[in-house]
Amino acid sequence: MKYQVVIAGFGGQGSVFLVKILALCAGNKNVACLGTENHGMSQRGGSVSCTIKLGDYTNPIIDAGQADLLIGLEKNEALRNLQFLKSMGTLAVNAEEDFPINDVNAIVFHVDAFEKAKRKEIPIQGLNVYMLGLVLAKCKDFPFTIEDVKQAIKDFNPKVAEQNIQVLEKAINDIKA
Repeated sequence: MKYQVVIAGFGGQGSVFLVKILALCAGNKNVACLGTENHGMSQRGGSVSCTIKLGDYTNPIIDAGQADLLIGLEKNEALRNLQFLKSMGTLAVNAEEDFPINDVNAIVFHVDAFEKAKRKEIPIQGLNVYMLGLVLAKCKDFPFTIEDVKQAIKDFNPKVAEQNIQVLEKAINDIKA
């Protein structure tokens, strides 16, 4: 397996959490992984971008045009990191209907997770897990199963695992509905 993921958002959205979940998924399947975290001004709500390479890599950096998947926890951060996505890679983005899909050379899946949080359909702190659910529901080449992700969530923090798994399942059910 060789698969490269960029996760882009701003401080407090859980980009680092998602990288840790994917790393646990990889570890549970004995898949090598390398990851990076670029926090920037994250404690003040600034940009956060994280990467994870799954498979036999020697360098954790993802170069421009190399990522298989970009998870955008916020639309502007997704656009800022679009350069890393390979041509016809997959972009899963938290964005309104007016996201400029035609300007992106990728397979784009979007959902307005902020709106779902405003309507109290999901907790705002679960937005990152909701976006991972979108990936699981729509991204055909994603290397992990729903069960892999659920196990990683349980392994990472059993105290909040049930809430995160509920958000994950809600996303999958919403997308498939």
